[in-house]
Amino acid sequence: MHSEYILNEIFNSSQYIYLFLYFILFLLNQKLETIDALDATLDALDALDALEALEALEAYETKHIISQIFGKFKIGDEGASGLGSGLANCINLLNLTLNLHQNEIGTVGASDLGSALAKCIKLSNLTLNLDQNEIGAVGASDLGSALTKCIKLSNLTLNLNQNEIGAVGASDLGSALAKCIKLSNLTLNLHYNKIGTIGASGLGSALENCINLSNLTLNLCQNQIGAMGASDLGSALTKCINLSNLKLNLYNNLIGSMGASDLGYALAKCINLSNLTLNLCCNEIGDEGALGLSSALAKCINLSCLALDLSKNQIGYKGISGLGSGLVKCKNLSYLTLNLYDNLIDDKYASDLGSALANCINLSNLTLDLQRDKIGDEGASGLGFGLANCMNLLNLTLNLHQNKIGAVGASNLGSALTKCIKLSNLTLNLHQNKIDSVGASDLGSALAKCIKLSNLKLNLNQNQIGDEGASGLGSALANCINLSNLTLDLRQNQIGAMGASELGSALQKCINLSNLTLYLSYNLIGSTSASDLGSALAKCINLSNLTLNLRCSEIGDEGALGLSSALAKCINLSCLSLDLRQKQFIYFGL
Repeated sequence: MHSEYILNEIFNSSQYIYLFLYFILFLLNQKLETIDALDATLDALDALDALEALEALEAYETKHIISQIFGKFKIGDEGASGLGSGLANCINLLNLTLNLHQNEIGTVGASDLGSALAKCIKLSNLTLNLDQNEIGAVGASDLGSALTKCIKLSNLTLNLNQNEIGAVGASDLGSALAKCIKLSNLTLNLHYNKIGTIGASGLGSALENCINLSNLTLNLCQNQIGAMGASDLGSALTKCINLSNLKLNLYNNLIGSMGASDLGYALAKCINLSNLTLNLCCNEIGDEGALGLSSALAKCINLSCLALDLSKNQIGYKGISGLGSGLVKCKNLSYLTLNLYDNLIDDKYASDLGSALANCINLSNLTLDLQRDKIGDEGASGLGFGLANCMNLLNLTLNLHQNKIGAVGASNLGSALTKCIKLSNLTLNLHQNKIDSVGASDLGSALAKCIKLSNLKLNLNQNQIGDEGASGLGSALANCINLSNLTLDLRQNQIGAMGASELGSALQKCINLSNLTLYLSYNLIGSTSASDLGSALAKCINLSNLTLNLRCSEIGDEGALGLSSALAKCINLSCLSLDLRQKQFIYFGL
């Protein structure tokens, strides 16, 4: 039987632990094949309670997934030790998820917990969350040593963020995990642990012995590993010969240009790598680092999915040009996420990047984040021209928030996207540019020609489009007859009564629309237009989910009443989120 049980009660004193135990016993007595979710929130759980909870499980031979949620209850070393003692007797456990984050667990608690888990010899899947405790180097080392005795462990997620394990703890933990010879899937989170260069090198040297690893997620952000640490880590990973999926988070680690280049060259030697997520945000890699990394990635000929975060790295023309050239050589690339925000990207760089992407002929999914750069009309037009040649694009997310794009850039970008004839899902963020009414209307007209578009998220917040822009945009979107999901953000755009009314009238023509999110807050809509908007939306006969934000839009009592009366006619609505907060209180007369 496949069942889901969720216990949402808040227990206000430890005496209610017995009700919790009774609930567990009931589940086990049902002889369920799987307990999908056992979410017990215990308010005032102490060490004794933790021990009692697990002692009640000792007599049961269960292969269930036991998900114990003890987060943020400060059970301390004593509680962790007691919890472990109980778990040690669950000898038939195959799958365990244990969340003990932020519980004031120290070295002793972590060591005792590890010793107990070592007795669960049948464990094959373990998720252990010890984030924000105080286990230190010894606790990490002892925990790792204990896990080596779980000889059947194949899937491990270990969260030790913010535990001050240091270089020694990271190295020892890695050495221990290398002895878990059946590990094929490993997620290791060591964020903010002061492991430094030595710790990263030691961890890498150990992981190179995990020859059966096929999937690895390694989070080492904010650990000051430096160029040498990144280089050594990369060199070690090349020896994980079966590695096909790698997620490596090295955010804010002082890697520099040399570290980025060396890391790239190492990853290029991972010949079976097909999926790579690499976060090098805030590492001062500059043009030189971007060039070296790009040249190396060009040799990853089997890459099909790449997510690369190079934001906040002072990358300019040479780096962007090299990056584009490198990506073109990844012939099998179909999924690409590229974060380049807060760099030195201007019109020319954006255009060149677009030209490079045009040659990635197999791209079907693209996410491109260029927010807070220096892109104007020319750059937006050039970027669009390049994307127009990505004939196989199905899904596109383009973030151009806070650039300098005007009406011409928006219009040309829209026209280019019409040539992506397979495009079905589009997220376009132009928040805080200078598009105005003409740009909004032209952009809408272009999007209406994307005949396969079914899901659209369009953010034009703070673009001064006014009534004319809202009307023009609405008239164009009315022709998007295949739209089923629409999110439209038009906040702070000086839209008045006429613009809102005409926008609503247009949307009612999107006959397949089932999910609509409409942000019109901080405009000048007024009471009459709010009522008109509601009446129009009531005619969207297939609408089942509606989010409508009219905050601070001067709709008053009359507008709120008219809107409510109209929405009452939306008979198919199952989910409604309505924000009518105003500067003055609205009285509904209820």
